[in-house]
Amino acid sequence: MSDALLPGAWLGMLGGGQLGRMAVHAAQSLGYRVAVLEPDPASPAGAAADWHLQAAYTDPQALAELAKACGAVSTEFENVPAQVLDTLAASLPVAPAGAAVAVCQDRALEKAHFAKSGVPCAPHAVLCTPADLDAVPDALLPGILKTATMGYDGKGQRRVRSREELRAAFAELGGVRCVLEALLPLAAELSVIVARGRDGAMVTLPAQRNWHVGGILATTVVPATGIDPALIAQAEASARAIADAFGYVGVLCTEFFVLADGRLLANEMAPRPHNSGHHSINACTVSQFELQVRAMAGLPLGTPRLHSPAVMLNLLGDLWFDAQGAQREPDWPGVLALPGVHLHLYGKTEPRRARKMGHLTVTAGSQPEALAVARQVAARLGLPTDGLDGA
Repeated sequence: MSDALLPGAWLGMLGGGQLGRMAVHAAQSLGYRVAVLEPDPASPAGAAADWHLQAAYTDPQALAELAKACGAVSTEFENVPAQVLDTLAASLPVAPAGAAVAVCQDRALEKAHFAKSGVPCAPHAVLCTPADLDAVPDALLPGILKTATMGYDGKGQRRVRSREELRAAFAELGGVRCVLEALLPLAAELSVIVARGRDGAMVTLPAQRNWHVGGILATTVVPATGIDPALIAQAEASARAIADAFGYVGVLCTEFFVLADGRLLANEMAPRPHNSGHHSINACTVSQFELQVRAMAGLPLGTPRLHSPAVMLNLLGDLWFDAQGAQREPDWPGVLALPGVHLHLYGKTEPRRARKMGHLTVTAGSQPEALAVARQVAARLGLPTDGLDGA
C-alpha cells in the first residue's frame, strides 16, 4: 500500500449522474477532493463535487486537466467511451480499466466473458444481419431480443415469440447488432457486488434479491429472501471469478437469474456501483461507493458486513405526479415519520416518468420488521409492492 493515494489527494470521476454523486460523497467523507468531468451544467455529481469540469467526455483539454489534477480516475457509468479511459490510463491509475468497460458495454462480449470465467449464462445468439435471423435455433424462441450496446433499464429490448416477431423487432431496433436470449422460466433475480483492489484482494457485499417493474429495478431485499444458501454461495463465487478474469480493479456488479429448475445463470454486469447496492450506504459497514473509492485509491478494502437487514425502494419521477398528471411533491414528512427510513434524493431538477429521482432504504433489527415498514412506505407513496411480502 506504499503507493496508495492518501486522503487530501484529488480523485477524478467521469460522469455526473447519481452514482457519481454518491461516490463523491463517499470520497469526501474519507477526506479526498473530487473533480467531476460532465457536460451537463446541472448534474447531480457535478453539484456535489469540489470541481466540476463542464466538458464532453472526449474533450482533450478537459481530459488533460483531469489527469494533471488527479491521482486516480473512475467512471460512474459504462457508456463513457472506453478509449477515454485508456487515454487517461497512460498517465494515472484508472479503475475500472477501459478494456473491462468495453466488454460491459457490449452484450455479446459480456456473454463471451462469462464463458471465459466459467460462469453459465442464458442460451443466446448474436445477430448482425437479417440473414442471421434465419439461422436462429428453434430453442431460442420465444426469446428476448436486446441491442448489443446502449441498452439499460429495459431499453433496447423486445420480447419475441416467433420468427415473424423476431424479424419485426430486429427492424424496429434499427437492424443493429443484437443478442437474442432464450426466454427462461425465472424463479428469482439476484445481484452480487464484488470489489477488487489493485493487489487482487476481493470482497463481496451480501447477495441481494431484486424485483423489476417495467424493466427498472423497483425493490431490493437484503439478505436475499427465499434463496437456497448454496445458490447464494455459487453466485458470490461466480461474481469473484468474473472480476478475477478481468484483472478488475474497482466495484463490479453481476446480476443473476435463478431458474425455476434451480439453475443459476449470469444475466449481465455493470462496471461500477449498482442500483441494487444502494442499501449498503445505510445497512453495511462499508458501502459500495466507499469500496469504489478505496479500490481506485489503492487502499485496503476492509471487510464489509451487513449490520442491518434492509429493503431498498427506487423512487421514480412518476411519484411527482398525481392521477390527473399534475406535478406535486411526495409525502416525505409522512414517510420520514416511519422508523428506520433513510431518504436519498439525487438533486435532479426535473422529475420525469421512469426517471430515477432517488431511493429509499429501510433498515431494522429483523427482516420482517424492515419489510413491514417498507410496505407502509409503499402504501403512502403509491410504490410497487413487489418483493415486500417476505416470500
